[in-house]
Amino acid sequence: MTPISQNKMFGGIQSVYAHRSDANDCDMRVAVYLPPQAEHGPCPALVWLSGLTCTEENFTVKAGAQRVAAELGLILIAPDTSPRGDHVPDDKDSYDFAKGAGFYLDATQGPWANNYQMQTYIRDELTAWMLANFPIDKNRIGISGHSMGGHGAITLHLKNPQLYKTCSAFAPITSPSQVPWGQKAFKGYLGENKTDWAQYDATQLVQSPSQANILIDQGTDDNFLTEQLCPEIFADACAKFGQATTLRLQKGYDHSYYFIATFIEDHLKHHKDGLG
Repeated sequence: MTPISQNKMFGGIQSVYAHRSDANDCDMRVAVYLPPQAEHGPCPALVWLSGLTCTEENFTVKAGAQRVAAELGLILIAPDTSPRGDHVPDDKDSYDFAKGAGFYLDATQGPWANNYQMQTYIRDELTAWMLANFPIDKNRIGISGHSMGGHGAITLHLKNPQLYKTCSAFAPITSPSQVPWGQKAFKGYLGENKTDWAQYDATQLVQSPSQANILIDQGTDDNFLTEQLCPEIFADACAKFGQATTLRLQKGYDHSYYFIATFIEDHLKHHKDGLG
């Protein structure tokens, strides 16, 4: 690990580290909050996946999660949203593709396949790094995220329920194959064959439901609600296939971190209750 910063906060320590990712062929940055309880033994952990254009800093600075995490004894792990570095290919004309928009999948199309292996990074490398360096109970890990990160959280949970025991999301992209953000990312990273898209589409993956209750908060004044998010499609699929899901429509809230900060306590308690 290469430490970038470290600050005491609510009796615990908020840090940022850099570490090597072989999957993405670059150094990745990760924010880690260790609550005071981590000094005395293993704690449950929550992996937070951020949305388009974000880095590890957005959740760490804006969500206000550390106070509640300190009370609950919950370790917070917030990685970056994509590979970084001058050698990493980018699309400078797009905010919703390439750097800052890894979509938590493993790209198969050039030139992205050489670096954009975010599913492997989050699931395999980040997990191994977390467990090797911090007092995390490997049997008590949850996952959450916002927007693109909500997409990543739900898909990674549904595909790896034995690893991520609990799941929640804020304004997630749950049917990416049917909305512009997801279609653009899938075509670029995976190609035109829509069969390849299904493995990263929560509405498709929920046909094999998990045992967890997925908590979703969605603001009714979210500018992206009707065009990009469409939570009702996912909710209908959950009802059809028996996936326990709590979808809460929060009146007047938008897509911002003001929205996330308002309800983050509910989500952290959801994970702590589920993880025991």
